[in-house]
Order: sequence, then structure tokens, then C-alpha cells
Amino acid sequence: MLTLAKTEAIEGGIALIDKAPGEPGPGEISMRVEAAGICGTDMQIYKWAPRMARRMKLPTVMGHEASGVVEAIGAGVTRVKVGDAISLESHIYCGACHQCLTDRAHLCAETRYPGIDIDGCFARHVVVPEQIAWVHPRPIPHTVAAMFEPLGIAVHACGEGRGCKDLPVLINGCGPIGLMAVAVARAMGASTVIAVDPMALRRKAAADLGADVMLDPNDTDIPAAARDVTSGRGVEVSIEFSGTPAGFSNAMESLTKGGDFRLVGAPPHPVEIDLTVWLRQCPTVYNIHGRRVWDSWDKLWSLFDTGAVDIRSVASHHLPLSDAPRGFELIKRGEALKPLLIPE
Repeated sequence: MLTLAKTEAIEGGIALIDKAPGEPGPGEISMRVEAAGICGTDMQIYKWAPRMARRMKLPTVMGHEASGVVEAIGAGVTRVKVGDAISLESHIYCGACHQCLTDRAHLCAETRYPGIDIDGCFARHVVVPEQIAWVHPRPIPHTVAAMFEPLGIAVHACGEGRGCKDLPVLINGCGPIGLMAVAVARAMGASTVIAVDPMALRRKAAADLGADVMLDPNDTDIPAAARDVTSGRGVEVSIEFSGTPAGFSNAMESLTKGGDFRLVGAPPHPVEIDLTVWLRQCPTVYNIHGRRVWDSWDKLWSLFDTGAVDIRSVASHHLPLSDAPRGFELIKRGEALKPLLIPE
């Protein structure tokens, strides 16, 4: 079968390669992939960011955001059956560490991921543990359900701390998950949603998804603008998605004193932090890692099923898997939000 794999430890270094489909072992399922999304982690792998270089064994089939249909099950599988339509949770958790045993499987000390530690879903067929299969409650277009994994991150980020209801919220970085967070914050009742991104394409998308104010950090003093929008106080919630030092600083300094700082973006290199700002602002800091299994999925489903959140517009391109490398080029050139790959 045709797959897209990381094959070389260099920037780029991806290739379409032929690989035989795997067979599910005990506790595993085989899924026929109907749609898969290119995400920020895939771009880090593409760029061969240091933390990925220490981890992957090449070649590895990429991808972890996917929706499809269960084709076969291994011994001991009981929760899903052949024919089920599913989306994938990307955290393969051990179930035995302290975090897993205290209802924090999303923070599992031994977390593994499809597309990094095992072959992923940029292929027609993928074998994964049953534990990461989320069965669709009703028929959903696979091109939407493939984006539920990142939507879960947005739901997790917007729901932490004091949530968003009746609060001014700043979303710094409007990549796909940031855009979803704009929609989720609006659905959760934020009083004002400020979207910050240097790309006009993303700012326009943020407006379409419900942002009240769109700011370009290249020509705007973001903390000053946030204070202007909030009668001089600053926002109550800053959610940082960009993973850049400037974005980190802007998000922190836009907060009112004692506000929520929620960190999602993962910078590829160490970032210098001015702790004086932290001491002055007295923020409550939340590190957002993935989704809460399965709590975030329950919440995202409620928002989606009631129509409160519509993420279809985030999928800017539908590409055949054979054209997958172009999806990465579109993202690099700033011409795409989220390309979805459709296996032939």
C-alpha cells in the first residue's frame, strides 16, 4: 500500500513509499483510513526539530489524526467491532503508571504516539491499539471526524481553569488548533475573543469562526491592544498556541493580574522567560497536553453534535495521499490551514 513516511533525518526527508499492511495483534485493531490531517507535530517532524530527532526510528509512516472504519480486530478486543466508524486518540497510554492510575492518562509517563513511535495513519490501513479508538456515536463525515483529535485539544485548553464563560480570551497563534479554540471559546460563552496571528489567511479564518478582534503581531503591540479591548484591564485568559518566544511573551503580558495563562504551543528550542513579569502578573499557569481521555472527547462531541462548534472550514484542502508532499509545501508557504489526506 502507498504510505507517506519520514525517511531521512533532515528537513524535508519525507517520501511516498510502498509498505505491506500490518495485521492486528492482541489488543489491536486494523483501521481503513478514510481521512487524515497534517498537523503541527507533523510539520515539526518534517522540519526535523530536535525533540523529534531524538525519538523516531526511520523510516516511520507519519500521521496521527485520522478517521476511518475498523476492518479487523486482534485477540482480546472487546470495545470495538469490525465495521465501526472511529476516530483516533493519539495518546497510547500504558495504563499502569501513577498518572494513568490517577485518571490522568493524557499525562502518561510512557506515552507513545502513532506516526512517531509506531507507524501512523498516512496510509490506507493502520494498526493501532484498541484503547485509542473512539467510536462515532452517529454517522459523521470522515473529513470532519479526522479533526476531532485536535478539536479535543482546543476543548481541553478552553475548559481548563476558569473556562471561558463571560471572560475576555486571547488566542495567540491561529493555526488549526488555535482556530478551533476560537470557535470553542465562542461556544463556551467568552465575552470577547481576540485572535492573534501574523498570517492574513488565518486572521480571516478566525473572524469566520467567531473572533471579535483580529490582530497582526507584526504591526500591533499585542498587550497594549488587549488592554484597549478590555478597558485597560487585560484579558482574563491567554491561550498560547504559536510556540514562539514573542508569542509566549505577548500572551503573558496581555493578561490581567491573576489571569489564566494556558500553554499549548511547544517551541522546538528552549525559550528565555522573564520571571519578573510572572511575579508581577501572578498568573495561574496551565500546561495543556493533548486531551483528557475520554473527558475531552465527551465535551467536544457535545459541542459538535449540538451545532455549537463547526470546524469544517478549518480543512482548507482535501488531497489524495499520492499528493501528500504538496500538503506540507502548502503549509510552509502559508497557503493552507489544515490539509486533509484522502487515501486512494
